[in-house]
Amino acid sequence: MTTTIDIRDLPARLEEAIAVASAGGEVTLTDGVVARARLVAIQPAAATRRVPGLHAGRITASDDFDAPLPDEFWNGRE
Repeated sequence: MTTTIDIRDLPARLEEAIAVASAGGEVTLTDGVVARARLVAIQPAAATRRVPGLHAGRITASDDFDAPLPDEFWNGRE
């Protein structure tokens, strides 16, 4: 379900826009006839929850990870 709302009407129709998006719909915000933005619901936190240890050992840091960087780096002369 897609609903179109002009941005000039948005303050008066904000609750409607949020209700449509929350119900799984989409709200297209327009400036006259030009589409400017799309409002959709965010995914629930449970669906995007991080899993500790999921990729254990896939990323490693070099031994000199926290060593100071040389002056050439900071001066832009690598």
